Amino acid sequence: MQLFNSVLANLKTRPHWMNALMLFCAYMTFIYLPWDVLLKPLSEDQEVWFGLLFTGWAAKAGGLLHWAVYGAGFWGFWKMRTWMFPWAALYTAQIAAGMFVWSFLDARGSGVTTGLLVAIPFLALAAALWRTSYFKPAKKVAEPIEPQ
Repeated sequence: MQLFNSVLANLKTRPHWMNALMLFCAYMTFIYLPWDVLLKPLSEDQEVWFGLLFTGWAAKAGGLLHWAVYGAGFWGFWKMRTWMFPWAALYTAQIAAGMFVWSFLDARGSGVTTGLLVAIPFLALAAALWRTSYFKPAKKVAEPIEPQ
């Protein structure tokens, strides 16, 4: 019960949209990426970075990078680390750019218009992460010096 209360207390320290991002990072870190890196056959593995598709061993290496990024993201959200600014926003902006680039570089893409429509929510999320004060350190108030 104490663990449950501790988790609930932690979840109350950030807005719901940020909790959703943290839970997504947890899913990627503890469920999807271990399967992707360790169990998915090499012939089926694909990773996308900056809108470019990687396959085979390059995809496995990209999967390890994704694993590190999402693990750091989960930890950063869970502990509300100050280093999450600007990195969470920049990574999310990279996803938006990657979605846009993918839409017209890859044969399966749907063109520039669809790429923009898909990128816009990620850009909005990147802006929210950039503007949030949750990762910024609390301002220290200087103690007044008493005259002697």
